[in-house]
Amino acid sequence: MVGSRVLAFGHYQPAKVLTNADLEQMVDTSDEWIQSRVGIKTRRVAAEDESVSDMAAKAAANALANAGLTGEDIDFVIVATCTAQDRSPNMAARVAAAVGAKAPAAIDVNTACSGFPHAMALADQSIRTGSATKALVIGVEKLTDFADWTDRTTCVLIGDGAGAAVVAASEESRISPVVWGSVPEMGHAVRIEAPSHTFSQQGQSVYRWATTALPKVALEVCERAGVKPEDLGGVVLHQANLRIIEPLARKIGAVNAVVAKDVVDSGNTSAASIPLALSKLIERGEIEKGAPVLLFAFGGGLSYAGQIIHCP
Repeated sequence: MVGSRVLAFGHYQPAKVLTNADLEQMVDTSDEWIQSRVGIKTRRVAAEDESVSDMAAKAAANALANAGLTGEDIDFVIVATCTAQDRSPNMAARVAAAVGAKAPAAIDVNTACSGFPHAMALADQSIRTGSATKALVIGVEKLTDFADWTDRTTCVLIGDGAGAAVVAASEESRISPVVWGSVPEMGHAVRIEAPSHTFSQQGQSVYRWATTALPKVALEVCERAGVKPEDLGGVVLHQANLRIIEPLARKIGAVNAVVAKDVVDSGNTSAASIPLALSKLIERGEIEKGAPVLLFAFGGGLSYAGQIIHCP
């Protein structure tokens, strides 16, 4: 085996839907204001007793079922999240127990919204070096636990959910080398800090950086993968803002790609946003099997990461 590939995706979202009309009753905002600035119409909110690990385990179970595997087949569990409730045990250990994995490596990754492509890269590299054979890669967030419901600039953005992928050793490399990095001087732009422990961000600074700096990095991902932008079958960016997603896809020349726009229905689910959006596209049959798909995200730190995978 010389590489790795994604066998399947799965996802989970809580039942409760929070609409823009609902938010109009909670904070000084409007449906028009929200849609014109970020493109969001609805988002999901987890129940009070529904934990990060609960959602992660449900998405993982769906991914395993779609791959035709069980937890006993998995020897690496990696969970990307910035909203874990506990210091220890980590979310990966709890997910491993929930799905019945026997003796897996189990680690969490916290780069906030860019967590999933970071986790995917670690799974790919571990499989390439022989440290793992089959991995569960999960992005999950319960951001509503950290919302300031009096701040109309942030509470309208966020939602809860989870997405997961099963990654396995392959004779061909079907996951490209990762392009990742950070902008330390902008590390303060996205925060969940003590003592308030509420989500806050410098929205305009992040928007300007994302729309000007990210197209070049996304093109570098394509170059390293040996894939021309016009040959992409899908573009799945971090679902932060429709005003970032659509221009970036145009700027890199992904003219034939299906562009994920799950932010409209799910809001910003941070580390869950990429696997959640892609799992839905696959479930609906909107991306052809084997098609190259660009995954790219940016988040706290200010970190970024991306790779191209071939759609399972």
